[in-house]
Amino acid sequence: MADLRGILSFFWSSLSTLLADRLDFKSKKKRRGIYSSKMLWIMRFSGFFSAATVMIILSPSLQSFPPAEAIRSSHLDSYLRLPLDPVSTLPHSSKSRFSFRKATGFRNADECGSTDYKITGVCDPSLVHVAITLDVDYLRGSIAAVHSILKHSLCPENIFFHFLVSEPSLETLVRSTIPQLKFKVYYFDPEIVRNLISSSVRQALEQPLNYARNYLADLLEPCVRRVIYLDSDLVVVDDISKLWSTNLGSRTIGAPEYCHANFTKYFTGGFWSVHRFWGTFRGRKPCYFNTGVMVIDLMKWRRIGYTKQIERWMEIQKHHRIYELGSLPPFLLVFAGRVSPIEHRWNQHGLGGDNVKGSCRDLHPGPVSLLHWSGSGKPWLRLDSNRPCPLDSLWAPYDLHEHSR
Repeated sequence: MADLRGILSFFWSSLSTLLADRLDFKSKKKRRGIYSSKMLWIMRFSGFFSAATVMIILSPSLQSFPPAEAIRSSHLDSYLRLPLDPVSTLPHSSKSRFSFRKATGFRNADECGSTDYKITGVCDPSLVHVAITLDVDYLRGSIAAVHSILKHSLCPENIFFHFLVSEPSLETLVRSTIPQLKFKVYYFDPEIVRNLISSSVRQALEQPLNYARNYLADLLEPCVRRVIYLDSDLVVVDDISKLWSTNLGSRTIGAPEYCHANFTKYFTGGFWSVHRFWGTFRGRKPCYFNTGVMVIDLMKWRRIGYTKQIERWMEIQKHHRIYELGSLPPFLLVFAGRVSPIEHRWNQHGLGGDNVKGSCRDLHPGPVSLLHWSGSGKPWLRLDSNRPCPLDSLWAPYDLHEHSR
């Protein structure tokens, strides 16, 4: 810490000298207006730098994640604990967004085996691994999703959650809301994808954390061989272990496929007019699938290097504009036609309407194990505005927000 203060002191001293020389304070040729303006600029910069200095010296969470590390997990024997309470640092008007009531306890059923058995850690082979992002704007949805999974699981204590975050302090809030939860926090540096992201039809689709799913094989411990990835705008109304036991065969990912969908609409005319682009589907029968619910074989993903393949298509998109829908099309380009199909009951998607208006929609025909509000309409926003869609009432029982009763 002393070295850090010394470096900052030296940097500030050098910067002050440089600015003084640059502006030539003693020069009588400077007009008073210009002199005052530049002095004000220096004072503002000084205040900004002082605030930044205090943050760097006093914030352990900033020091925990060095900027040189684009992607890292907590990689601790115990769960990551941060001393800062994210709620206490918020303005009073914003705290209500982060007020959650504590969930009731969840216990394994007798069918789960001996209650004396203790899970030894994230590498325990009996665990069901679930990955979800934690984002300030979608935190309410993420907590509702976790709550629904625990409520319907036969063996809730065997579920291990991997939370992908760009704001590590959210962990404290989750732990206080569901104290018995088994989870680990993984920091995802937005800079790793910032230069790869292109504009989309909806600004929410451009958030860097949407792309964290591309890096699960790097973020999670090597001993985690398989994971279920879930979006934050859904609830599970069935035992998630059924989804976990999906047989992927020779495939790397499993997801509900929708082969009746017009697959061509997910790419621009520029894509379909260039053979080296659309030729990637040669020999495949590509079908649309929603990336908000996937079972992923991380061992195969790591071995084949799918992250690099997805990044390559994102780089092509930056130069040729071959799609409009954020993080979905690169997955389609790499995996469509190579997906192990899962029953549609595990992703009743589109309940949030389209990506612009977010109009109300009905369920697809057939049984339901997972309800997914993909699209621009989110149930918590519609409920709070007293303009809910009929199906939003199916999400409400899992909402733990303090003001949702």
